[in-house]
Amino acid sequence: MNILCDKLELIEAVGTVQRAVASKAAIPALEGILLRAQGSTLYLAGFDMELGITTTIPATVWEAGEFVLSARMFGDIVRKMPGESVTIISDEKYNTIIRNDVTEFSIMGMTAADYPEIPKIEDGISFPLSQPVLKSMVRQTIFAVAAPNDPRPIYTGTRFEITNDELRLISVDGYRLAMRSEPIRSEETAAFIVPGKTLQEILKLLKEEDKTCHLVVGRRHIIFEIEGYAVISRLLDGEFMAYDRIISPDVSSTVTVNTRAFMDAVDRVSLVINDRLKSPLVCEFRDNSISVSCTTPLGSANDSLAAEIAGDEEEMGFNSRFLLDALKNSETDEIRIELAGALKPMKILPKEGNNFLFLVLPVRLKK
Repeated sequence: MNILCDKLELIEAVGTVQRAVASKAAIPALEGILLRAQGSTLYLAGFDMELGITTTIPATVWEAGEFVLSARMFGDIVRKMPGESVTIISDEKYNTIIRNDVTEFSIMGMTAADYPEIPKIEDGISFPLSQPVLKSMVRQTIFAVAAPNDPRPIYTGTRFEITNDELRLISVDGYRLAMRSEPIRSEETAAFIVPGKTLQEILKLLKEEDKTCHLVVGRRHIIFEIEGYAVISRLLDGEFMAYDRIISPDVSSTVTVNTRAFMDAVDRVSLVINDRLKSPLVCEFRDNSISVSCTTPLGSANDSLAAEIAGDEEEMGFNSRFLLDALKNSETDEIRIELAGALKPMKILPKEGNNFLFLVLPVRLKK
């Protein structure tokens, strides 16, 4: 291989695909980045057998070829190279020179023959989606995904449902639920579960500008095509929770409140809670106000805020972090809270409509 490419484009590409590279792997090539030069482009790929990220950048290719370089070493070199362009030369034994006018590195590469094939989707379904919409949907649901070490791997991902020209994302972890819906242009019907790790990487690539990305879904994998990058991920297998059964239609109280005011009150009262001294956050809904309080061995705290309350008075306990996560991800100035009793999940929705729904399970209070 003998190529010349723009340094800034190379830095961005290497930094992105590097996020899918395995830190420790039985196959040494998986700790590297695959480079393939042909035509007038340089293809780069990182892959850890579950998540892959690929892209291409323009390059002047004097000699085509492919090989693998250590992701850590290659990334550090290109980030610290001076100048505006980088030349990469590799011989048949993968001795590789990376240089510009004043700086030169010589490192060893590996054969591309040892690099596993990145999955392709031949007969899947494909549909476009606005990048800001997908970013908002993922951001509003990923907080409720179960931790990576959860004994129920199926809940470490978010369920995507495509039905009746609607895309719905659902995350659950056993203590809370987050659901977000948006209309889309698709005649397909499908349901699949994307790992939370993949969605974290997707969030880094999605832009706020009104641009389009594409999702291609197969039986075992999904590809997100975003701004010149392809993110390839395996899908999770298993039986997802029948979440519609736990969303009760019953409502005994409806509370309308300013999101920021409620969030700030919960945040302040939570100062007396830490990981060792966990205690429920008590919320009292009465007389058009919400009282928030907590008592732990560290001390006690009380706060209150105005709200519009229609229906029964309630006193409920919550895990402070779970409640705060739901409020932070509401992304709206005011929210509608629906209650159905002290031991039934709290529903958090937008003031108007229902394009998102968060469920937070209460904690039984000691009387």
